[in-house]
Amino acid sequence: MHSVDQLEQRLSQPSPALIADLGALDGDILVLGAGGKLGPSLVRLALRGAEGKKKIIAVSRFGDKTQADALKREGAEIVSADITDDAALAALPEARNIIFLVGSKFGSTGREADTWYTNAYLPGRVADRYRSSRIVALSTGNVYPFTPIGSGGPTEEDAPGPVGEYAMSCLGRERVLTRFAHKHQTPLALIRLNYAVEMRYGVLVDIGRKVRAGEPVDVAMAAVNVVWQGYANEVILRALGHATPDPFVLNLAGPETLSVRQLAQAFGAAAGVEPHFTGTEAGAALLSNSAKCMRLFGYPDVSPAALIEWTAAWLAAGLPLLDKPTGFQKRDGKF
Repeated sequence: MHSVDQLEQRLSQPSPALIADLGALDGDILVLGAGGKLGPSLVRLALRGAEGKKKIIAVSRFGDKTQADALKREGAEIVSADITDDAALAALPEARNIIFLVGSKFGSTGREADTWYTNAYLPGRVADRYRSSRIVALSTGNVYPFTPIGSGGPTEEDAPGPVGEYAMSCLGRERVLTRFAHKHQTPLALIRLNYAVEMRYGVLVDIGRKVRAGEPVDVAMAAVNVVWQGYANEVILRALGHATPDPFVLNLAGPETLSVRQLAQAFGAAAGVEPHFTGTEAGAALLSNSAKCMRLFGYPDVSPAALIEWTAAWLAAGLPLLDKPTGFQKRDGKF
């Protein structure tokens, strides 16, 4: 992986299964929050997977116009809109399939009211607007409590136990969307993502950057799940075919429980430096059991070893980063 263009091509490479699923899906796909971290690559994947047989509509405020222009050149229909405005939301195009990526995490401490508005109230407005569509909404593994590292993490049947207001507001999103799904019989899928990575951001970038800079890596959150962003995008799109009014809930995470200390050591070996550590490993961490996802959609096509290798090479080459740390190490739920 030697350039942003190469990375974007790899992220948007559809599998035969995705092409088949999108081909069997009726109607166009509208992506809300298409200008965020994963939105552009998901739109590109949808465009390639749909093979020109349906419209892919990308909706965002698009503060970066170059991003909107690039997606338009590749075939997406672009709608620049602030969906917090009721008139703008009402004016959006109709679409049978909605991917809802909008959410607020960082800067939520001190702005709790805004966080709840974005993460819990706004989804209800969208669900009411698109009551006749099917909806896949991105949630987070943060809705779960910390669980013992050897447990394999919570399954979709385990009770939520969010830590902090951000996580609570995300559970609020799920509850509000579920209420509207029941009320209008709207097919809904809730995707609890934990943690997607690519070469420009994610847990591996956070750890690798600290190791290379000689900064200590906090190991109090002793273990994580990571999953290739390209696989995550594919599962989000394929989940449209699984949405039901009694919501389809899915943990979207890597199947491996990875040691943060060992990840740092791998980045240290790649960079030829000795990693430094701070904190003491706790016996419980924020984890997700992805067995259901693996059973339905297969294993990720990029392994943790490959992700580490690609990320280490990307960092060594000084290629572009998004500078959006995940905060994976935080145990108080404050972001």
